[in-house]
Amino acid sequence: MTAPAIPAHPDTGAAAWAKARAMGDIQFAPLKPIVTPPTPPPRWLVDFLKALGRLIEPIGAWLGSHARVIEIGAFGLLVAAVGWFAWILWRDRPNRRAAVPIEPTWAPDAAAATALLADAAALADAGQFDAAVHLLLRRSFDDIAAARPEWLTPASTAREITGIPALPGAARTAFAVIAREVERSRYALHPLGLADWIRARDAYAAFAVPRPS
Repeated sequence: MTAPAIPAHPDTGAAAWAKARAMGDIQFAPLKPIVTPPTPPPRWLVDFLKALGRLIEPIGAWLGSHARVIEIGAFGLLVAAVGWFAWILWRDRPNRRAAVPIEPTWAPDAAAATALLADAAALADAGQFDAAVHLLLRRSFDDIAAARPEWLTPASTAREITGIPALPGAARTAFAVIAREVERSRYALHPLGLADWIRARDAYAAFAVPRPS
């Protein structure tokens, strides 16, 4: 069975579209954008920018033609700045080092050293060279222990005396000579002679007894 046809409505299709287009309250055409023209800059600014451009143009042209020279000059200035900074650091080094307190060195009293040499010489004159050299070492050890007790311990050896950082070079040399002679005498069982005594005496005297100027 065939369905009955639906009659066309008079407002449908093209007629409805034409009717809608005819309505005045519906906008179908695209709106034109509202463009506000930019405000031109003031005349004085335009003139200033033109004058500035005329001034910069030859400078830019010169920089472009001398780019290599400018590059070398900039590198030279960088090297000079680094050198100047390094020189400032080097120049200030003595000042910083001078601010650090220096540990005082040790030296025996000249009168006590002369008396010690006299006592040791008396033993040597009696032929007791071992005792004379050992006296130099033992009395020097006692002097250091009294003046700088923090440097030594009861177990310190003669070789350890020569390793004390605050000892001047002459003192370290003297104690090394004396310690070597004492070790030969006491541990190597090598009796010391006159030459051994003179060597130890001269080493101690060169350090401990100041020479007249």
